[in-house]
Amino acid sequence: TPLHAFQIPALPDASLGELLWGDISGCIGETPKIALLLGGIWLLWKGVIRPQIPLTYLGTVAVLTLIFSQGQSPILWMSYQLFSGSLILGAFFMATDYVTSPVTATGRMVYGVGCGILTVILRYHGLYPEGVTYAILCMNPLAWALDRWLAPRVFGHPSRWKRNKEPGKGANHG
Repeated sequence: TPLHAFQIPALPDASLGELLWGDISGCIGETPKIALLLGGIWLLWKGVIRPQIPLTYLGTVAVLTLIFSQGQSPILWMSYQLFSGSLILGAFFMATDYVTSPVTATGRMVYGVGCGILTVILRYHGLYPEGVTYAILCMNPLAWALDRWLAPRVFGHPSRWKRNKEPGKGANHG
C-alpha cells in the first residue's frame, strides 16, 4: 500500500488522484477517499456527527505533517499523509463513535487533537505504518476524563473541585 513508502521516507508511486478515486491497492478504509469524504460530509450535514473531532483530527495531522515533512515538498508530503491509509475513515467514522468519544465540545476538540498527534507519532516512529487505529484506541479510555475535566461550569454553582474540598460540602452532604 502507499503507506509503506512513508517508512523509507519517500512519497508513494501513486498520484493524489489515484488515492482520491481508489485506484490503488489496500484495505477498504484506504480506497476510495472521495466516497469516504462524501459520506463524512453527509453525516455532518444530517447532524449524525459533530464536526469537532473530524476537523481537529485531520487539521492536526495536516499541520504536524506540514511542519515535520520528510519528503521533497512539504505540501505534497502533507497531502499524501492525509489521503493515504485509513485517516479519513478513522476521522469521520471511527473516532466519532458515540460510546467512546467525548460528549463536550471542548473534549471532542482535545480528543481530535490527541488522535492527530498520536497518529503522526505512530506513522513516523512506529513499526506499523498506519497509526490511525492505535491512536483512536489510545484516546478512547481518556474520553470520560476529558468530559469530566473540560465540562462547562454551570452558572451560579461553585466549581466541583472547590465544592468537594470543603468539609461537609461533598456530594452526599447537602
